[in-house]
Amino acid sequence: MKKYTLFIAIAVAFFGAAAASAQSMSKSGVIDEIVWIVGDEAILLSEVESQYRTMQTQGERINGDPYCVIPEQLAIQKLFLNQAVIDSVTVTDSEVLSNVENRINYFINAIGSREKVEEYFDMPIARLREELTVNVHDQLVVEAMQNKLVQDIKITPADVRRFYANYPSDSLPYVPVQVEVQIIRVNPFIPQQEIDDIKARLREYSDRVTRGDVEFSTLAVLYSEDPNSARRGGDLGFFSRGEMVPEFSAVAFSLNDPKKVSKIVETEFGYHIIQFVERRGDRIDCRHILLRPRPSNEELNNTVARMDTLRKDILDGVVTFDEAVQYVSQDKETRNNKGLMFVNSDGVTMTTKFRMDQLPQDIAKVVDTMEVGEISEPFVMIDQKLGKEVVAIVKLRARIPGHKANISNDFQTLKAIVEERKRSERIDNWIREKQKTTYIRIKEGWDDCEFMYDGWIKK
Repeated sequence: MKKYTLFIAIAVAFFGAAAASAQSMSKSGVIDEIVWIVGDEAILLSEVESQYRTMQTQGERINGDPYCVIPEQLAIQKLFLNQAVIDSVTVTDSEVLSNVENRINYFINAIGSREKVEEYFDMPIARLREELTVNVHDQLVVEAMQNKLVQDIKITPADVRRFYANYPSDSLPYVPVQVEVQIIRVNPFIPQQEIDDIKARLREYSDRVTRGDVEFSTLAVLYSEDPNSARRGGDLGFFSRGEMVPEFSAVAFSLNDPKKVSKIVETEFGYHIIQFVERRGDRIDCRHILLRPRPSNEELNNTVARMDTLRKDILDGVVTFDEAVQYVSQDKETRNNKGLMFVNSDGVTMTTKFRMDQLPQDIAKVVDTMEVGEISEPFVMIDQKLGKEVVAIVKLRARIPGHKANISNDFQTLKAIVEERKRSERIDNWIREKQKTTYIRIKEGWDDCEFMYDGWIKK
């Protein structure tokens, strides 16, 4: 594992403290004791045991003796936390709260319900939230401190060229097949009767809840077409205004009575009714039921026929693909970019080059057998974001065969490698310097290790 990414892994055990009270034995058979001291901070056996159990639960691989690896990880974390105090590096309560709630929502989604999460962690959600808050706060501070240390690193084209020229060619990363794809996408017409029927069903659900005939959560499980929240009784977890589309947030944040149900809300996802659950600061927890109006098979076929006519016009030179995108496509993400699709390749850089596994599955199946410059026949696909059927044609703009990374085609890939190396070196050197000026004591029996950094034991 690269040293720089190691520090992020330290905090993966964000709920590790939750199990700190569990009985477990260590090398010495003692339940708790101080095993390391770093500056003014102690590392307890319970911390080590807790993180070890967490990593085992998550299936994380530990490269080495866990009673050597984990204390060193915790010691590195404390170096960053100590420096953050000196440099006044802080994070806001809202950042911590948002992160905690996102993680709790993730647990609920992964495990199935709040009750199952409480059973899994053997504690109520409120206590889990408290313990997560401490760990998440430390994780965010460590990340903020690391970012401060490397924020001035700039990678120039000369740096990338120098790296490429000196790096062994057989060690360069292999870049799989990539494609560039243009798309024209249209939404089939939804009859007004279908919309009216959807609204009538939502009004019926609202009336049944208001009368006390049934719980909102029960109806959500049975009927909501948002699969992620339906399994949790429609519960969306805590969110801020900016995390939801404006139409939804405007109504959700106007609610304050858990016994009432909102008016029907229309968004790009479909039609919703909302039930308020709880407010915490500037965040709220709500349930919702989503229904999506669907086009008839006849309308889908009509849309496919219209798109087929458009394709023929493009092939006959009546209109270019780029012009058709501008006047016909309803895909707002690509319409102003000549239909050219793009993907976030590394968490930062946007690129038009897709690996096949990065394309939506419906598009990948079509593109797989196409030649460069070819325009597909119309096909029905599911918009993964909105969960609705649309009709599309695509043009394969380019296909780049799999190859070893090179300057011409993969500058951004190589730049990311160079930047990661420089960040790692900066962090590595910083840790080694801090070891020299920080008081460190390791309990006898815990120092017989092959540490990543040899400066823990003073000579």
